[in-house]
Amino acid sequence: MAEHARGRPPERGWGVPGEAARAAGAGAAVAGGAGAAAGGPGAAVRVADAPGGAFAGVRVTPGAAAPPGLPGGARVWAFDAGPGAEPDLAALDDAERQRHASFLRRADRIRYGVAHAELRRLLGELTGTAPAALRFGRSACPRCGGPHGRPVLERPADGPEFSLSHGGGLVLVAVAPGRVGVDVEPVRAAPPEPGLVERLHPAERAVVRTAPEALRSAAFTRLWTRKEAYLKGLGVGLGRALDADDVSTGVPGWHLVDLAPGNGHTGALAVASAGAVDNAVDTALEMRERGAELP
Repeated sequence: MAEHARGRPPERGWGVPGEAARAAGAGAAVAGGAGAAAGGPGAAVRVADAPGGAFAGVRVTPGAAAPPGLPGGARVWAFDAGPGAEPDLAALDDAERQRHASFLRRADRIRYGVAHAELRRLLGELTGTAPAALRFGRSACPRCGGPHGRPVLERPADGPEFSLSHGGGLVLVAVAPGRVGVDVEPVRAAPPEPGLVERLHPAERAVVRTAPEALRSAAFTRLWTRKEAYLKGLGVGLGRALDADDVSTGVPGWHLVDLAPGNGHTGALAVASAGAVDNAVDTALEMRERGAELP
């Protein structure tokens, strides 16, 4: 399978960004994906180690074997979504085309086009279905039961769970037998906003604050991607209180795995354990007590 958007070759040998690797060593609680099970065959990722041997994440590379630390059956692909990418939009449906055309910035159109075109191509290959024939929907929200939970594949109905994310110049797509979430973000040079750090779980705030100043942004971004991936997997998104869970070490019932796609980006994968239940999802009352906005 091609591992990149048309128009630009994949960057083989992607490694852990230097700042993210050093942050993983400085804030050891962030690194490693606590409780992750051994991966199954065929996943397009491999392990990368930070200087000094500190585990810094799973490196997304084309065609490599699944490393220890990737949950069984989970697979991750990375795609270039930079200025030179030319996504093939032929398989997109009318709603996707309208959404694509609605973006004012060319960079946003490229990211959206790469993400949705490659998602359709991958799921089409995995299910033996023409990409244009795939139909998507939403699962029930675990908080209120409304039709705005995780994106799901409705046709064919027996396809895998999936998640996609685009940030900066990269797109990540993940599939798994059960609930899954993925996130990718560029590591910014500027320090994280203090107000946003304050909204994190106390243990996560401690990881950010104790990281060396030059590595604080990388430490925060790694935590943020773990949190977003987990919340995507739950199907609640950022409506859930950011201090409700500590993703710096792990969340019961979930595998959290750091991803290192390179090019100044960091990412994370969240996969539900077999038999996991939604006992971590806030009720509406709990969320109102925390001051979270409800749909």
